[in-house]
Amino acid sequence: MKLVKKKIFQDFIAARGLKSTRQRDVILEAFLDSDRHLSIEELYLHLRGGNPTIGYVTVYRTLKLFAESGIAREFQFGDGQTRYEHVVKGEHHDHLVCVRCGAISEFSNDAIEAIQDEIATSHGFHIQYHKMELYGVCAACAAEAVEAL
Repeated sequence: MKLVKKKIFQDFIAARGLKSTRQRDVILEAFLDSDRHLSIEELYLHLRGGNPTIGYVTVYRTLKLFAESGIAREFQFGDGQTRYEHVVKGEHHDHLVCVRCGAISEFSNDAIEAIQDEIATSHGFHIQYHKMELYGVCAACAAEAVEAL
């Protein structure tokens, strides 16, 4: 899968007349190695130690290119930061977002998907895409709150 995404990105930048650079390759490798919803700052800080020539703006622009190429998806989870995650063709999931610690968990539920399809059909609506984000307190933060009492 990683090689496929690399090829998609390389084809995308070539079609745009952009150069394939070592910095973009390093950013792409780090992004594809991550299994988190990364903010620009998180990825920049991760890369900065071993790659001091990669600047914040380069990471920002490169993540935007990943989204434009279709290998990444942008999300806003209410914390003021844009986060990026991998796009896996044919795969869909939703998100649970902890309002205390910012943890983001993914989940899938066929029953929810079926209900959404049923609602759309009953309204003569054709879904192109959708997202569900549930905001609350994760189990770890809830346990901390109980312990604090």
